[in-house]
Amino acid sequence: MVTSNEIGQPAELNISSRIKGELRQSSNTRHMVFSIPGLVSILSPGLPLEPGNILAAGIPAGAGMGFEPPKFLKAGDVVRIEIEKTGYIENRFIE
Repeated sequence: MVTSNEIGQPAELNISSRIKGELRQSSNTRHMVFSIPGLVSILSPGLPLEPGNILAAGIPAGAGMGFEPPKFLKAGDVVRIEIEKTGYIENRFIE
């Protein structure tokens, strides 16, 4: 958990995803369709946000279908999503 003063400018954070350690996506929050403050303002009236909540806001370029041949998730794959200065979340794909 981090505080806003630790993050600085939320519109300038690097985002990456790795599958089994392989970099699949790399982008920056400045390329998002909606800004972080914009997402919060859209969601918060109907969905109170609590410390520890995670907002999933889509994906940058580099999804599995864009590879030749396509690279789809398989059972056992570990997906790691990281946003600079905030940490990462890691999940194992089951099915």
